[in-house]
Amino acid sequence: MMADLLTSSSVKIGKKIAAGQISSREVVESVLERIREVNPKLNAVVNLNEQEAMATATKMDEEINTNGGRSPIHGVPMTIKDSLNTKGVRTTWGTQGRKEFVPTEDATLVRRLKEAGAVLIGKTNTPEFTLAPDTDNLVYGRTNNPFDLSKSPGGSSGGAAAIIASCGSYFDIGSDTGGSIRMPAHCCGIAGIKPTSGRIPRTGHCISYAHGPTESLTQNGPMSRWVEDLLPILKIISGPDWVDPFIVPMGYGNETIPMDNLKVAFHTNNKLMEPTSEIQELVLECARSLVKKGAKVSENYPEALMMVGEIDGKNSSGDGRSWVRRLLAKSGTTEPSEFIKQRLSQSTELPVSEFTNILEQVDEYRSKMTSYIKDFDVILCPTSARTALLPGQALEPEYKFVYYTSAYNITGWPAGVVRVGTSNEGLPISIQVVGKPWQEHVVITVMKFLESTFGGWSSPDI
Repeated sequence: MMADLLTSSSVKIGKKIAAGQISSREVVESVLERIREVNPKLNAVVNLNEQEAMATATKMDEEINTNGGRSPIHGVPMTIKDSLNTKGVRTTWGTQGRKEFVPTEDATLVRRLKEAGAVLIGKTNTPEFTLAPDTDNLVYGRTNNPFDLSKSPGGSSGGAAAIIASCGSYFDIGSDTGGSIRMPAHCCGIAGIKPTSGRIPRTGHCISYAHGPTESLTQNGPMSRWVEDLLPILKIISGPDWVDPFIVPMGYGNETIPMDNLKVAFHTNNKLMEPTSEIQELVLECARSLVKKGAKVSENYPEALMMVGEIDGKNSSGDGRSWVRRLLAKSGTTEPSEFIKQRLSQSTELPVSEFTNILEQVDEYRSKMTSYIKDFDVILCPTSARTALLPGQALEPEYKFVYYTSAYNITGWPAGVVRVGTSNEGLPISIQVVGKPWQEHVVITVMKFLESTFGGWSSPDI
């Protein structure tokens, strides 16, 4: 019973709570016990919220008995990435200047989840300001991968991915500026989705809406063991909050998408970094599985991807990363991480004419990619060129695997990942499903099919 409880999806647990088959208190107690068991090895949950969580769970149980549940996740325990403000619960953004900071307000999406009845049990680790592909900081230290403790869980939502994969949380909300939901989900074998730019308010997140020409790169989105959780959570956290000025009041499409109507493009190699043969073969297997369901599938490479190597990162560093210096000053941090120091030392402020030229290249890339995807419903491709790496390895110049994810931060399109296999080393391998703007329901439909075909999440031996 305990194993089934911990490995379940959020919506299945929500149904059991709503039906009175189990109480929210029992679920919260079980999850807290699991965190105490695995977290000493992982360092994924950096701040527990036990007392308030138990009080909230009691309240959620009382509401079930009197008024019924608020939403599909009523009474379900969640963790929240430490880059999102949580009222009354320490939120550091992974930076020294905020190591004792306690917000007086929730981030918009955290408030919405609480109003939907979710129970906050703790905060998960992130690199400083979410700006690294490895989850490590000077406040809490490094997070480990549950499938191999010597490996990284990826970044920047590595704490979230590691504890979800280890059954210490049902879901979390990650953030994704260049792959920070999708890379950790890939490294830890869970599901996650970066929604369309403009869906989710970033109010209360360390990288907010106030980031000039790079604001559209950063999106918050759900992470869970199971794909069926993603859309219900997206619906709860979506929509204008009248603070983030870029949010569009856009609904979701039909959740039932016939596979035989889908037009699918796939590529196994983005020509910027060649994936392992295992990863490329799994992309092919996923494409073949869709063919068997009647989808119209073609191996079709968007040539505009070659532009990513030229523009990726330059639009966020053209000011010499002065915006990062402002974040440090705002946080009161005088001693940043080595990664941040390195990024600042490598950034050169460009003349305005050169910077605006980069922005024009970004617009040209977006235009070419928009013209490409009009003929397809989704793109299948690797999430990364490699499985989980050693700590710090992702920072080495030859590793350009983040281009598989950052390509779709630049377009602003929805992109999800789901586990479809295992490497010879026993590490998870995921595939990335990319969709047209506002077509998250199509992306999730394909993800569900791939999960049912290839198995999805599998428990680590921890």
